Amino acid sequence: MKLIRFGKAGQERPGVIDNEGVRRDASSLVPDWAGSSLDPDALAALEKVDLTRLPRIPDVIRLGPCVGSVGKIICIGLNYAEHAAESGMESPPEPVMFMKPSSSLAGPADDLQLPPDSEKTDWEVELAAIIGRPTKAVSEYEALDAVAGYAVLCDYSERAWQLEGTGQWDKGKGYDGFAPLGPWLATSREITDPQALRLWLDVNGQRMQDGTTQHMIFGVAALISYVSRFMSLQPGDIIATGTPPGVGLGRKPPVYLRRGDLVELGVDGLGRQTQRIY
Repeated sequence: MKLIRFGKAGQERPGVIDNEGVRRDASSLVPDWAGSSLDPDALAALEKVDLTRLPRIPDVIRLGPCVGSVGKIICIGLNYAEHAAESGMESPPEPVMFMKPSSSLAGPADDLQLPPDSEKTDWEVELAAIIGRPTKAVSEYEALDAVAGYAVLCDYSERAWQLEGTGQWDKGKGYDGFAPLGPWLATSREITDPQALRLWLDVNGQRMQDGTTQHMIFGVAALISYVSRFMSLQPGDIIATGTPPGVGLGRKPPVYLRRGDLVELGVDGLGRQTQRIY
């Protein structure tokens, strides 16, 4: 099952995509795709509903982030060996964690405004795992049982803010719109192997990133288990699992986004995003 949220920014309502690819309004079923609505058991029960009876959503209506009431966006850095190398860093012995604020979330086709003094805004296509039930200190063996589903996330980064000043990475990662999520959340019953998904990203029609989650240093289950040692995970929390090689920072010479650029990206089974940069 594929979950969407639609409507004006800040006023999104829950929807689904039926087996024929038609968008449907699910407001009669759940208040939002948030909290207990994301529990894997609750989602499994909803799969028995005849979705074709739900009202149709016109295709012209905006899609928002596919999860509501997000508490935490936990990101994993340098989780592909080739990306670590292109960044001039060693592959880490354990996951590198940083955070993006929920205010950085955006819809999958929302325009992206560069920071006014942006010098080095970069792109990173990532697989996002969305937590569906409260989880703490979970074993790697049981970790995927906590997942509601998966979505595309683009981890935009202002590299000058991230790497050239003092402090942590977060300040280069948290600008408004720097975490477009969606277009949909595909449930964990639909994506049975998160380590077999292709990721790609184009800038102005040129392929920049083309990788597979098979090449993660730390797989999704290992990441959930690791993160849950240090903080409890709640429904709607997002774990962005890292990016394959091909970011602007790693090119010679480096290439960064400029106003007017078009970024397109996607992950197998999870749809595609499009952002016009302005």
